[in-house]
Amino acid sequence: MSSRKELIEKGKTVLGIEFGSTRIKAVLIDENHHPIASGDHEWENRLENGIWTYSLDDIWQGLRDSYQKLAFNVEESYGVILKKIGAIGFSAMMHGYMAFDKNGELLVPFRTWRNGITGEASEALTEAFQYNIPQRWSIAHLYQAILNGEDHVKDIEFFTTLAGYIHWKLTGQKVLGIGDASGMFPIDPETKQYHAAMIQKFDLLVADKNYPWKLKDILPKILVAGENAGILTPEGAKLLDPSGNLEAGIPLCPPEGDAGTGMAATNSVAKRTGNVSAGTSVFAMVVLEKELKKVVACGCDIIGINNRNLKTFDVDLNTTSKLAPLIPYEAVLVSESGMKDENDMKNVKEQGADAVLIGETFMRSDNIKETMKQLRSCL
Repeated sequence: MSSRKELIEKGKTVLGIEFGSTRIKAVLIDENHHPIASGDHEWENRLENGIWTYSLDDIWQGLRDSYQKLAFNVEESYGVILKKIGAIGFSAMMHGYMAFDKNGELLVPFRTWRNGITGEASEALTEAFQYNIPQRWSIAHLYQAILNGEDHVKDIEFFTTLAGYIHWKLTGQKVLGIGDASGMFPIDPETKQYHAAMIQKFDLLVADKNYPWKLKDILPKILVAGENAGILTPEGAKLLDPSGNLEAGIPLCPPEGDAGTGMAATNSVAKRTGNVSAGTSVFAMVVLEKELKKVVACGCDIIGINNRNLKTFDVDLNTTSKLAPLIPYEAVLVSESGMKDENDMKNVKEQGADAVLIGETFMRSDNIKETMKQLRSCL
């Protein structure tokens, strides 16, 4: 107990705050990444004029409430007022659309990921870029606003995500972590910046509108983990903690999206790994070895070949070799069922499989950990 109190007093803790769809969670951890205090705030988006949104008051009241509860938890548990923190990081629901004018005023209500109102823009940009642009992406929201002829577009000085907005207000920095930025606009994996050719294509698409901005000028700057993302300003400290106890000058990491932080939390960040998030919505993410070159005509980025005949339940690994040539090269090919040992794994790998789906072998194994180790040995 006393050691944790000392860590808090010396500011050797780290604060993480996550804006989920139904709850804002604040967690303070020690030097060994163990949670030592927490606070939360429940909230819910609302449907206003056909748009799912949270108001700016919702955002700041929720943030302050979750932080206040965490600070109370610290004082109650350790008998110390929370004044110093070693570092702070924010993550929030990805995508969406928050557009601001030159005075920093929000031009239209925050359009969250939940809105399915950008179908026309999503299809048009996917065709123009030959790169999948989901409806929830920020660029789809911007282009849909343009297609709708919305008056606010001409006044945009800056647009960002929820995490980017909070970080901006607390630090003065218009930056975004690369994971969250990838939900705004496609990223070039080589440069780790927005895809330059697609930026140019977008500007050409809207050239006849004669807007006073170019796309790259209104997007937040991309940062990768570890880069300087600014510090908590005196104004930011008051926004986060109106009591005035929290000191300014705390470094903040680049703000991120919930998908990336979820993958980091589950250690699903290496190539050929992935995870499935079952939250307010369900989605899967896979880390590929290289970027897909174009949109697969069938609309599928991942295609599975089942080696098991579902009528007879016979298994034939040659099914993968027979059908693999029919699968677009850009798609991730998953060979499903029938892999029992390293030789089977090597076999389907040589036939073009990028990943495998294994069930029965693990179900029959007396030592799943050892079986996993053996199967992975050929990768």
